Amino acid sequence: MSIRPANEPFTVLESHGTQVVLELHPDGFPAVLHWGPSLGALDASALRELSRAASRQTPPATLDAAWQVPLVPQESDGWAGRPGLLATRGGTPVYPRWTLAGLDEAEDLLTIHAVDEANGLSIELELRIQPGGLLSASYAIANTGDGELDVHWLEATLPVPKTADTLTQLSGRWTREKAPHTQAIPRGATVRQTRRGRDGHDAPTVAMLSIGHPRSRSGRVWAVHTAWSADVSYRVDRLAENTTVLGAGELLRPGEIALASGETYAAPTTHFAFSETGLDGISAQFHRYLRSRPQHPRSPRPLVLNTWEAVYFDHQPANLIALAELAASVGVERFVLDDGWFLGRRDDTRGLGDWVVDPAVWPDGLEPLSQRVHDLGMQFGLWFEPEMVNLDSDLARQHPDWLLHNPAHLAAPERLSWRSQYVLDIANADAYAHLRGQMDALVTTLGIDFIKWDHNRDLIEPVHAGRPGTHAQTRAMYALMGELKRRHPGLEIESCSSGGARSDLGVLDVADRVWASDSNDPVERQDIQRWTQLLLPPELVGGHVGPTASHSSGRVTELSFRMATSLMASAGFEWNIAECTPEELATIARFAALYRELRPVIHTGDAVHVDLADPALRFVGAVAQDGSSGVFTIASVATLEDSQPERVPLPGLDPDRRYRVRVRDEIGAARHTSWIAPPWLADGVTMSGRALTEFGLQIPALWPAQAMILHAVAEDSDAQE
Repeated sequence: MSIRPANEPFTVLESHGTQVVLELHPDGFPAVLHWGPSLGALDASALRELSRAASRQTPPATLDAAWQVPLVPQESDGWAGRPGLLATRGGTPVYPRWTLAGLDEAEDLLTIHAVDEANGLSIELELRIQPGGLLSASYAIANTGDGELDVHWLEATLPVPKTADTLTQLSGRWTREKAPHTQAIPRGATVRQTRRGRDGHDAPTVAMLSIGHPRSRSGRVWAVHTAWSADVSYRVDRLAENTTVLGAGELLRPGEIALASGETYAAPTTHFAFSETGLDGISAQFHRYLRSRPQHPRSPRPLVLNTWEAVYFDHQPANLIALAELAASVGVERFVLDDGWFLGRRDDTRGLGDWVVDPAVWPDGLEPLSQRVHDLGMQFGLWFEPEMVNLDSDLARQHPDWLLHNPAHLAAPERLSWRSQYVLDIANADAYAHLRGQMDALVTTLGIDFIKWDHNRDLIEPVHAGRPGTHAQTRAMYALMGELKRRHPGLEIESCSSGGARSDLGVLDVADRVWASDSNDPVERQDIQRWTQLLLPPELVGGHVGPTASHSSGRVTELSFRMATSLMASAGFEWNIAECTPEELATIARFAALYRELRPVIHTGDAVHVDLADPALRFVGAVAQDGSSGVFTIASVATLEDSQPERVPLPGLDPDRRYRVRVRDEIGAARHTSWIAPPWLADGVTMSGRALTEFGLQIPALWPAQAMILHAVAEDSDAQE
């Protein structure tokens, strides 16, 4: 709720365990005195003392004494870091002098209005505490003056105590997304940006500040994420004269946002999280917010079979129908036909943009396949790459003006090729309508339940209507996804971008899950999924079982390890299971049954992780919100350092309840050094939640690329056997 003491220059926004205290200035933007855990009830006297305790400012509060940084920091605030807003008019910088024009206070929401009449500006900022305690900041700036206003950036910022000394962001590459990188916070203003027209495999994704190296279950962490599926700036300002500032916002190219008089630029929403319980506390805020949204998928996440690594471009209708029948017989619930079904698409050099079924390959159309899939009780999915086009396509030949590229370079288009494909300007109204029409027709005629929406290249010199076009392209993508879902209630969309290169909270406003990586190597997937799930709960993260030899790394792993890794995500297969042995098919059927049994906990429970001493070990778990049960996997990605491994705790369980813990080895027992096999492995163990958390369980010396699945059920639970 929002609390405003009468006649006092303060307001307090508090909900879901998060509290924000603002100090109001009539001639300037409000400053944040506190963002983090609740400080308790704060009356007018307490707020005045809080301000005095945090500031060195005394009248006349000159610039060289400015410690409290406003929500939109500028040079005029005595701020020497990166300004929160940079705008020009006629090539000349605009130096805002804000006047507080209004404050709208409602439950969980505070809306701030400020104006600068001399410079012809107005700004609106919404601060909302989401379920789970996540703080969302939405900014919009309007041009109320004469002439164009060029907005170079508008970034959301919040202060962080100077005790924070460590910065963690993510990076990576194709098939190795979401790799964490931790360093001491550099002095000065530090900015990390992505300029790919999508998040990119090396996207920062999040900026986190912590006191020392961040840990899974302990310590204070502050985090920021901008919900935007294209170019983004993440910023940290560590200055001698001011408190540390953490922030982020959309990266705009020069001239990209030029506001005519009366126009407004709404920046993407930026989310801030604070935790006193380490990284899992950050995850809890993001996961609870995402699960609270009306559009969050609430039906059981189906077990998927996607055909890409099963057949690639070799589409033979009889074989694919037989594969669908086999998939249904072993428990698959969603069958997805990947790339290769549309006009002229025999390889990746042609066909993109012509979203009509190729009669040369599918003489009877896709209706027989989709009908058979539905008759088998499965959902039917289809692959598209709507934002891309091959020059060898009817669309490109008929509408070369629909390409989103620098017109000056289209005379030699081969220089703009990436994977033999180009970008379609879907912000062009005619291109958008054409694309919507083709996709809508297929969803209607085939009864498509699921779209795998791919995006396999960066945007290079994107020009739309004479200006940089990334912003308009991204908004058009959101609009198209949203429109298709409104036209077809129940349709689900997966955001895939040559793997996990578009897996942010912006695309998840309109999509229903992300494809975490094109890597199906379970050793790599252990870390990719763990760090993707820093922000996204596992039900939104696709993680499939691939063949014995990974197509992305060549690594050979056992089926049980591949399945245990997939279990802790939204599970499925990227595999031609028609080539499996009878024994493998039986294991797949047991895995399908295990996934159906355990997914209610994995996909609704609280995510838990443990920092284990041995660098070869990985731990991920989920505990039911009522504490009745938990599912945990302990995996090895290399040889262990010690012959006797450490005891492993099972965190998150109710300390006052007793749990029966057993190994779930229906898909195969983890192999380990035989001479150290704790007796509880054979028939389970019963311990209190407190003992399981504080004392833990001795695990065996696992071989490399092995995983144990542990299932804990409270003795007083209806699920207890």
